[in-house]
Amino acid sequence: MRHNVAGKRLGRSTNQRKALMKNLAIALIEHERIQTTLPKAKELRKYVEPFITLAKTDNLANRRLAVSRLGSKTAAAKLFNADFRKRFEGRPGGYTRILKMAHRLGDAADVALIEFVDYTLPEASAEAGE
Repeated sequence: MRHNVAGKRLGRSTNQRKALMKNLAIALIEHERIQTTLPKAKELRKYVEPFITLAKTDNLANRRLAVSRLGSKTAAAKLFNADFRKRFEGRPGGYTRILKMAHRLGDAADVALIEFVDYTLPEASAEAGE
């Protein structure tokens, strides 16, 4: 029985799963939009959103906690950046959005795009698309 056991195993051992979540979280924070499989995206949402809630209160303890849990000073610095924090200060939760995409050609896995809710395309790529 699986009483009170949360989260998916994703076919990995505990250490591999923790490393995967850290790396996906760092990539999402730095790029604000990443493409991955649907189960990984759903698990990543549970992992990343507490970091954004933590970053809403900017103090030394929260910064150190974010760096120790993420393992990346640059990603933590971006989380606590004033512009990044202002984007989410009025929102009580639900900071990420998952968009389902087509199946992957190699193994027909469900692919999803996970991004922050207020994500807008950068100016250079938006002009190139027109």
